Amino acid sequence: MIKKVKPQVDFVALEHRILDFWEKNAIFEKRAAANKGKQKWSFIDGPITANNPMGVHHAWGRTLKDLYNRYKGMQGFELRYQNGFDCQGLWVEVEVEKELGFKTKKEVESFGIEKFVNLCKERVKKYSKVQTDQSVRLGYWMDWDNSYYTMSDENNYTIWAFLKKLFEEGKIYRGTDSVPWSGRSGTSYSQMEIIEGRKLVAHKAVFVRFPIKKRDNEYLLVWTTTPWTLTSNVAVGINGSLDYVKIKSSDDSVYYFADENLEFQRLEKQFKDKKQWVDGIPKLKTISQIFKERGGFEVLETVKGSDLVDLEYDGPFDELEAQMEAGGWPFVNDDLGEASAASQHRVIDPGKDSVGNDIVVAGEGTGLVHMAPGCGDIDHKIGKKFSFVNLAPLNEESKFIEKFGWLTGKLATDPETTDAIIADLKERGFLVHVEEYPHVYPHCWRSGDELVFRLVEEWYINMDWREDIKKVVDQIEWMPEWGRDREHEWLDNMGDWMISKKRFWGLALPIWTFEDGSFYVVGSREELEELAVEGWEKFNGNSPHRPWIDHVKIKHPETGLIGTRIEDVGNPWLDAGIVPFSTLNYLEDKEYWKEWFPGDFVTECFPGQFRNWFYSLLAMSAELEKSPPFKTLLGHALVKDEHGKEMHKSAGNAIWFDDAAEKMGVDVMRWMYIRQNVEKNLLFGYHTADEVRKKLLTLWNSYSFFCTYAEVDGFDPGKGTLDDCELTLLDKWILSKLHVLIRDAEAHLETFKHDKYLKAVDDFIEDLSNWYIRRNRRRFWKTEDDSDKQAAYHTLYEVLLSIAKLLAPALPFVAEDMYANLISGRKDFPESVHLCDFPKSNTSFIDEALLDEVSAIKKAVELGRSARNRSSIKIRQPLRALIFHSEDEHAAGFLKAHSDVIMDELNVKSVEKAENASELISMHVKPNLPVLGQKFGNDMNAVRKALESANPSDILASLDKGEDCTISAEDKDFSIERNDILIEYESAEGFASARDGGLTVGLITELDESLIQEGIVRDVIRQVQIMRKNANFQVEDRINIYGKADGEVGASIEAFKTYFMSETLTKKFDNEFKPGEYEESFSIRGQQLTFGIERVHN
Repeated sequence: MIKKVKPQVDFVALEHRILDFWEKNAIFEKRAAANKGKQKWSFIDGPITANNPMGVHHAWGRTLKDLYNRYKGMQGFELRYQNGFDCQGLWVEVEVEKELGFKTKKEVESFGIEKFVNLCKERVKKYSKVQTDQSVRLGYWMDWDNSYYTMSDENNYTIWAFLKKLFEEGKIYRGTDSVPWSGRSGTSYSQMEIIEGRKLVAHKAVFVRFPIKKRDNEYLLVWTTTPWTLTSNVAVGINGSLDYVKIKSSDDSVYYFADENLEFQRLEKQFKDKKQWVDGIPKLKTISQIFKERGGFEVLETVKGSDLVDLEYDGPFDELEAQMEAGGWPFVNDDLGEASAASQHRVIDPGKDSVGNDIVVAGEGTGLVHMAPGCGDIDHKIGKKFSFVNLAPLNEESKFIEKFGWLTGKLATDPETTDAIIADLKERGFLVHVEEYPHVYPHCWRSGDELVFRLVEEWYINMDWREDIKKVVDQIEWMPEWGRDREHEWLDNMGDWMISKKRFWGLALPIWTFEDGSFYVVGSREELEELAVEGWEKFNGNSPHRPWIDHVKIKHPETGLIGTRIEDVGNPWLDAGIVPFSTLNYLEDKEYWKEWFPGDFVTECFPGQFRNWFYSLLAMSAELEKSPPFKTLLGHALVKDEHGKEMHKSAGNAIWFDDAAEKMGVDVMRWMYIRQNVEKNLLFGYHTADEVRKKLLTLWNSYSFFCTYAEVDGFDPGKGTLDDCELTLLDKWILSKLHVLIRDAEAHLETFKHDKYLKAVDDFIEDLSNWYIRRNRRRFWKTEDDSDKQAAYHTLYEVLLSIAKLLAPALPFVAEDMYANLISGRKDFPESVHLCDFPKSNTSFIDEALLDEVSAIKKAVELGRSARNRSSIKIRQPLRALIFHSEDEHAAGFLKAHSDVIMDELNVKSVEKAENASELISMHVKPNLPVLGQKFGNDMNAVRKALESANPSDILASLDKGEDCTISAEDKDFSIERNDILIEYESAEGFASARDGGLTVGLITELDESLIQEGIVRDVIRQVQIMRKNANFQVEDRINIYGKADGEVGASIEAFKTYFMSETLTKKFDNEFKPGEYEESFSIRGQQLTFGIERVHN
């Protein structure tokens, strides 16, 4: 039988009970078994990094994954329920280094690669277990004994097969490039990764002068935010189309720079708005200000940038040995003969980039760009174009190498190094000005150190097949739709895929090199064993990782040369991108793979994934199968704190998942996640959770109300059905609303509009609580167990049971608890709501006309309440009548026919119909001048005059129907929309009125003695109800009241005694005070009263 439920609920304790119930009764296993062999729905999980406990930001995506998995499970689809853990890469290495106290890559090598890699594996195992437990706490249903790990042999060897295919197509190559580099981590970063670690910082930027050869005292004015790169300068870039100013300073020095830059206010908006600005940094000076502070200047002339091309100059560090090295340093290009960096110093016009934008522009800087091909990616490309030498000054720790003089051994990113370089430039007469310059600069997204650009050899995939990837992109449903364009944008601008990292823990790239400069890619463990000539016994039995794989040497199948594996590990996005193949047995069981590929659905956080997981998935699938890896992609935004700020431990605003789960409850968290529009950042916090909890409590209180009376009356849902009941209008209405909700909920979930699904549920719960239950309370309270009461029980039971099923995918804990009680003792129901089918809408219950009619009643009530509020007449004060006018005659008839509802809701004695709205309210239409001015321009005054002279009722009659209104002015017709006008209402004398759409209501505000007395009684009733609650009496408890009530209050109670006692469930009212079980004092209209109450025990 259904048990009574307290309205006070501990959701956290409830969730732990349900977790125990699921585990004890193997509910997940039963759901999976029930769907075995049915139509498949393939979800592919983006692997979570198993490196730290799960955050509340992870829980958003995992909630959405669980929502759709549960929904599809309830529809009967077979699912794989496979969770993924991302295991390999720098993020794990950095945390292990921290635990060991290591600061450099060399310390790892001294410690031992094998020991270090094993510690990385242990960390992954530790935190995959932590995240598993947290995910279970979230209610995330997965086959936790079958999670995939990207460090697995299957995953690694599938990537080998992918790389082998690319190798056979000639798409793997070794290249030298200037790439982002972390000195702390000793490795490079791909285009995908560099954006992740961008931070707003302030650097010392310098204006430096380069002396022009063969011109006395003339200089090129150059600006840079990275003074260390000046050591490796080769050229200066200009824009041939720009005008360049030639000025003479107070010391007769002549400078060239872009004319536009002379008075250009650099970063003015950022400084003014204090956005993208670093606290404490002063406003930047214009170049004009800089020279004025040095004694002034005069403009001599302007020249075209093209006139400066081929000017030769002396560089700021030409005395360094590296600047004089023929062919560059340390990578020597013999094809350049005796050319050195110092000998190549000249002005060039680098032209435009790959998308047609000028490389050199005016604005920030000077319009003269210092170029160091060994220290920047764009500079390196330009260097290749102009056959410049490369100077690569830094080693793997970002320290200067040999032949850089006094700088050798110094860390380039150390502020002390920057200060020393600036001091040296000043001493030798190259420095013009130093400033603190705020800008967004790349940092290592794991270790946090500043990145540099370093010339290194890395391994790349030639991405000349991006058009194939684009075709795959266009076959996918992107949600939101702009995701497709964002992915195309990335594909249009990306370079080749750098796949190597000079680290230890990760995919061991299966590339062996030979003494003749050739290389070979091994595609499988079997092929490796076949080619191995040394070290197989040390590798056999181990995973394909460093250091075990490093022992294996192979014999080239064609040349017979003996080769050694490169020491590099792979880009970790290879690990994640291969999962639609590795986890589905692509290499071992193609038939099984075909059953589950492509995936029906993936969902992850949008920012960053266009160039990371989505990109790797799409690229690898396009290469292997020329088909999309999934059909639908749902992306979501970021989780931030309640004020819209990033959550950081250091900022004190981070919320840990475990804390949130045990304080908020995970159903509250899940409501927050599911209700959120995925395109907008979720502002997560405890205040937000409190608001959500109130919504959940509205549902719970409706459920508690039902269960309380169902237990009292011994209601048995197994006896009788809805078909046996004579339903009231509101019964039919709420059942109609229910089946519209079920219909719409399914439509929303099928189109992955989960926010609309939960909003629809939220709106329904509000209608259920504040209309259906509130309007039908007396049907449950009354003592007679008649057919009307049974109809109310069966109706509310059907609604609550359906809501439990409907909410099961979203709020699995509350839904389970509700369901368990509602079906208690019934053998004809599954033991868990999650073993039920998702509800199906029964169209025979849907009555659209009835829904419209009840909406009209609700609208009349809402307008009446609004009128009361504006007139400061509280709802407990009865009024004589509500008068209404409706433009819709059918609605008017329905309102009149069901005036009893309106009378009860608005506490009025009658409902009457007016012939014209003007009897109740006067309307004034005014032009919305800002809108009209923008819309009608020169005709605005004519339109304004026409509006002022028009009949407001005629204008509103059209607008109320959703139509535009046409007005005439100066022989022209103008179409007026709702936003073009402002409407002011004024109540008619003796009324409190309101209007919306085609409905106008007016409350007669005059009060007689009887109305005043009834209002007093209603105030007393409210105080007694508060006392009952404070005394912790049950809603069904009958009571006696003891209290002296004389004067105006006493007379009022006496006049409405029967009503008073009925509303308070009072058996006896004694006009003499005694405390009873609970006493309380209160004031009614200035009269002080003290009542005692006690329960009546039968």
